[in-house]
Amino acid sequence: MLQVNKPSSEINRDYDELEGSPAQTLTSYLDIIKRQFPTMVAIVSACVILALLYLFTAAPLFTSTASMVIDTRKVQLFQQQSVLGDIAIDSATVETQVEILKSENISLAVIRDLHLIDDPEFTGSGGGLLGTIIGAVTGLLSSSRTPSEFELTRKALGLFEKNRTIKRLGLTYVMEIGFTSRDPQKAARIANAIADAYIVDQLEAKYQATRRASVWLQDRIKELRTQASAAQKAVVDFKTANNIIATGRGLMNEQQLAEVNSQLITAHAATAEAKARMDRINDILKQEVPDASVADALKNDTIVKLRGQYVDLASRESIWSMKYGSDHLAAVNLRRQMAEIKKNIIDELKRIQESYKSDYDIAVTREESIKTSLNNVVSESQLTNQAQVQLRELESNAQSYQAMYDNFLQRYMESVQQQSFPITEARVISAATTPLAKSYPKTLVILIASLFGGLLLSFGAATAREFTDKVFRTTSQVEEQLGANCIAILPGLGGTTPAGLAGKFSKGKVEPEANLLRYVVDNPLSRFAEAVRSLKVAVDLNSIVRENRVLAVTSTLPNEGKSTLSTNLAQLIAHSGAKVILVDADLRNPSLSRALRPDAKIGLVDVVAQKAQLQDVVSHDPQTGLAVLSAGTTSKLLHTNEILASKAMHAVVSLLRSKYDYVVLDMPPMAPVVDVRVTSSFVDSYVFVVEWGKTKTDVVRHNLRNAPEIHDKLLGVVLNKADTKALARYESYHGRYYYQKYYARYGYVE
Repeated sequence: MLQVNKPSSEINRDYDELEGSPAQTLTSYLDIIKRQFPTMVAIVSACVILALLYLFTAAPLFTSTASMVIDTRKVQLFQQQSVLGDIAIDSATVETQVEILKSENISLAVIRDLHLIDDPEFTGSGGGLLGTIIGAVTGLLSSSRTPSEFELTRKALGLFEKNRTIKRLGLTYVMEIGFTSRDPQKAARIANAIADAYIVDQLEAKYQATRRASVWLQDRIKELRTQASAAQKAVVDFKTANNIIATGRGLMNEQQLAEVNSQLITAHAATAEAKARMDRINDILKQEVPDASVADALKNDTIVKLRGQYVDLASRESIWSMKYGSDHLAAVNLRRQMAEIKKNIIDELKRIQESYKSDYDIAVTREESIKTSLNNVVSESQLTNQAQVQLRELESNAQSYQAMYDNFLQRYMESVQQQSFPITEARVISAATTPLAKSYPKTLVILIASLFGGLLLSFGAATAREFTDKVFRTTSQVEEQLGANCIAILPGLGGTTPAGLAGKFSKGKVEPEANLLRYVVDNPLSRFAEAVRSLKVAVDLNSIVRENRVLAVTSTLPNEGKSTLSTNLAQLIAHSGAKVILVDADLRNPSLSRALRPDAKIGLVDVVAQKAQLQDVVSHDPQTGLAVLSAGTTSKLLHTNEILASKAMHAVVSLLRSKYDYVVLDMPPMAPVVDVRVTSSFVDSYVFVVEWGKTKTDVVRHNLRNAPEIHDKLLGVVLNKADTKALARYESYHGRYYYQKYYARYGYVE
């Protein structure tokens, strides 16, 4: 219990290194469980008891299951396609069938076929004790009117859907139909009835759909026959109106266009050839005498003959001119003959030119005529092509109507054949049988769930209590919250308060009747006495640093046990042989004076006011020799803090310091009054009493923070009225088992 004043950094070095680690986190959770163990056990026990109560009172239920498959190998009657078409069996289709099984139509069919509205299980109260109680309460609250058949049906439907389970097995085409009932045979019967009702519903739905399709197809066939005939007539009328004549090789105007285009090409080639001949003759006419190549090209015998003559005369004229001169008569005659031949050649060429020009004009005229014919044919073809667009639309429309008519006629024939032979894809592969064991309630599952839920709930409650527990319970809390040493933990004595223990003190002696205030004397080997001894040791050790003869004992709030501690501390020190005086300095509420000397009329106030001498107001305990100075009459005092802060009070304390080894002052609490703060000038050390598990941490911290003069002289904190049983869950070495195991051999007792 003795706390050595070491620097906190050294004391908590190892702890700080471990803080935040997984091991430390696990340890903190284990500590919470250890501290809140009774609460957790109570919550878990309550959950288990509720589960057991439910198991004993709940009515047993039995579940029976039937299996049904959606068969993908669909039977095709007469190897023909169904009127409604083949629907691929995929996941969505199976899920759709599951929802159909869950529909009210199937449920109501089963309720109607099995007369479930007459079954008390579906229209009465639930089974078991709980159901009986609910039914009785409902009967008291409801009116005495007999429910109608509709109300009974809706109530039975609600319970039916609640007890029915339908699900798909994995990704297969198999559906599982289950029903839960208090009667195992009834559960099997209803599960099979659901499967049968579904198959009947499917057959009826297909029959009705086929019948409606046949009626609709018959009306539609009549309409399509009329529309197909009208479309065919429209095609014929349009061809006649637009003069569209088709041959074996296409339309007639398309053949005309091809022929005219071919003629135009031939005419254009002839025109180009005639123009070329005309251009060539024009070039020849520009020459004086055409050369031999021109004559050969023209292939004209006359020009060839004349040119031969011209060449012969030119040769002779050249000879005569060279021989006799150019002016010779013979040469002149030859040149005259040459000019005549040349003129004849030109005339022949001009004649040929006129012939070529005539041929060219004829070719141009013929080409223009063919172009005109082509333009006319193209115009007619364009009009025909435009009409072809509308014609193809009319033909397509006629073909569509005809195809629809043929298709619907075929479907109608199929529907007539299949109307008497409806089929369904669903079939039962495993009928429901009577279950041998109950399916609900599951004893083991409920017990495990209650245990697990109780553990979670208890841990949550323990954590909540831990976080809302803002009181002092451990020495580490004192050190962390207040920055001071926890020098002792006093166990709760369980006796009456000091105000109820009126000892008979007289001038000069004390009669030891107040057992709570003399506990260390009456029980010197108790755990309480050992804790007070640790406080005394802390006082002695601290005396090495500073003088610790005037000790003040205070607390935050009243009734925390400061007066009990101060009295027992003074008794312990006095019993060891030292001269000790116990002074009741709580002038606002002198409870110690009322407990020890209720008949005292004078005391500390009179000594401070110099109305009495110290030896006249001090009483002594004959067993321990403890001197007691009561407060005196304080009922009319208003400013007690002024009295404690006065020079006279300083003088009294100095006088007590000179006469006694230790002066123990029982001070008032700090929260209600400010008297303690004015005593720091003559008090050596303060002992701060905190009630274990009751005083709030923020209240203590606030008071010490606002009183730095007290905190500087604080010897330490004493946790009082500790529950030793509960303390063992917070700090095991402070628990009762720890003391009984290790301290009992030294004679210590509780």
